[in-house]
Amino acid sequence: MFVLVEMVDTVRIPPWQFERKLNDSIAEELNKKLANKVVYNVGLCICLFDITKLEDAYVFPGDGASHTKVHFRYVVFHPFLDEILIGKIKGCSPEGVHGFFDDILIPPESLQQPAKFDDAEQEGAHDLYMDTGEEIRFRVVDESFVDTSPTGPSSAEVASTSEEPPKKEAPYTLVGSISEPGLGLLSWWTSS
Repeated sequence: MFVLVEMVDTVRIPPWQFERKLNDSIAEELNKKLANKVVYNVGLCICLFDITKLEDAYVFPGDGASHTKVHFRYVVFHPFLDEILIGKIKGCSPEGVHGFFDDILIPPESLQQPAKFDDAEQEGAHDLYMDTGEEIRFRVVDESFVDTSPTGPSSAEVASTSEEPPKKEAPYTLVGSISEPGLGLLSWWTSS
């Protein structure tokens, strides 16, 4: 679920941080830049593990900061396919069950059958078998990365006069399944 990923980046250290230790300043800048961010085809970055190599630092004309090429290892959330995870249900919708956060989805065809979504039970008191906040065990069956880096407007977007904001895509999405014995709500599998 958590892996160490070797990365290389050039880190800019502002001049007011020169009085601190270089490693501390670099660690702070790397965590500011990467923590809780998704790196395309890598995963969700958690925190800096260690710095493995520092190259020469340069100060460029017109910029008082130092620029150092850094080799480092970062802790990344990237579960393997077929890995079993436990999380909390964030919500249910016709698209399926959302776990941890909206970017983990268990689609209706991957639920224990027979399963159905009842829109009327979403308000007020209801007897749902899978309630928000309950712990669920699921198998990771697919993942997808979407490049969400900024691009210029397309010609269709420029020609469009609608004020509707574009739909945000999740940069990293996991698809889970609970259609096997032992998977699903933890309360289903506890002995009485």
